[in-house]
Amino acid sequence: MSLGTPHHCSFVPPYLIRRLGLLADADLDDRLRTSRAEATAPSRDVPTPPTLLGQPAWTVHTADQTTTLPGRPVRAAGQPATGDEAVDEAAVGISGALALFAEVYGRASYDDQGIPVSLTVHFGRDYPNAFWDGTQLVFGDGDGVVFDRFTRPVDVLAHELTHAVIERSAGLVYRDQPGALNESLADVFATCFKQRLLGQLAVDGDWLIGAELFLPGVAARGLRDLRAPGTAYDDPRLGRDPQPGHLDDYVSGPDDNGGVHINSGIPNRAFHLAAIALGGSSWEGAGRIWYDAMVGGEVGPETDFVGFAAATVAAAGPHAAEVAGAWAEVGVRTGDDIRVSQSAPIPASIPASTEGAPGAGVVRVQRSGGFAGRTTQASVALSDPAVGGELSGLVARVEAGGLPSSAAPTRPDMFCYDLDVCGTRARVPEHLLTDDLRRLVDLVLGAGEG
Repeated sequence: MSLGTPHHCSFVPPYLIRRLGLLADADLDDRLRTSRAEATAPSRDVPTPPTLLGQPAWTVHTADQTTTLPGRPVRAAGQPATGDEAVDEAAVGISGALALFAEVYGRASYDDQGIPVSLTVHFGRDYPNAFWDGTQLVFGDGDGVVFDRFTRPVDVLAHELTHAVIERSAGLVYRDQPGALNESLADVFATCFKQRLLGQLAVDGDWLIGAELFLPGVAARGLRDLRAPGTAYDDPRLGRDPQPGHLDDYVSGPDDNGGVHINSGIPNRAFHLAAIALGGSSWEGAGRIWYDAMVGGEVGPETDFVGFAAATVAAAGPHAAEVAGAWAEVGVRTGDDIRVSQSAPIPASIPASTEGAPGAGVVRVQRSGGFAGRTTQASVALSDPAVGGELSGLVARVEAGGLPSSAAPTRPDMFCYDLDVCGTRARVPEHLLTDDLRRLVDLVLGAGEG
């Protein structure tokens, strides 16, 4: 399988995964859907309640620390709190996020046709991530060391719901500049939602994503800072926030789908600058312009920073000068032919060539993606006295059956794996890991963590 094959990634960025050496035991089964829905034309009419055939607007399920989706339904719209913190946080978050899109932007659910939303909490054991799989919003309980449960910050839920909205509107592909815009838009509307929930004007917001995601003792104000990209955290375990806030510092490379969680800092800052320049609330001011640009037909799967900036300027009406000025301040000018710096590459993933390969008798695994966008990797020899025996048996079965091949589209915030199994390479999205590959991945990353 070519390493260029599309893959699935998740809320935790790969650069944080690598730094922390997180090991997720999630086992996404074949029911995770891989089809990308066709974009639908947005409606600006007053929305109907987001229900379909009498179904509730949303239903929260629990996976009960398993990886079975959607899991057991535990609370639906109109039902009282359950006392389970994750369930009730998800209920509050989805109610408010749907209200933002309906009441402010006239959108009925993420498809604009009132489709019911399905959510799953308590996914896996110590699963440090949240993602949208094309059908389901899924949330883990965190690793208990760095990350708390992913339902705790309301903006994480709104971020994932916005990925669903993007899929059904602009359909931005999840790589390079379009992917960074995909991530940025998810942060933008997550921020609008949080500020609306708190009743804040743009000037009063903290502009942080995931401010409540980290456990005590972690030196982090949040995962990302739209006002000042690159300043959200500086911690021995996390490293320093690598997000740039200007196009001159654009980061290139193959990991994290071309740096989608890193380079989103550039359009994030443009949104903050526009919101402050316009004044008032972020959701009614710059948020409405960004939404109109996203659904207005000028933004498509391959739109880059300049293309999206031009769409926002066109949607801004009398505020076009302020919006253009915000983009110019981050180095993006409409009409420019963007050339990005190659001076700050993302650490490379496993190369497609055989040069530098671990070679016979060694298995290497690299996991990237995730809400935090981190990457972790480890290599284990088949001669390893602790796990080599079991690993050898897994390798034999994997080599006999062949590594999976997929043309599935990348989905935001899901993990993906670069595998080198004794010289045979593949990039495999998490939902396509077989039982043998899942165990192989766990053994190798677990041995590396130890």
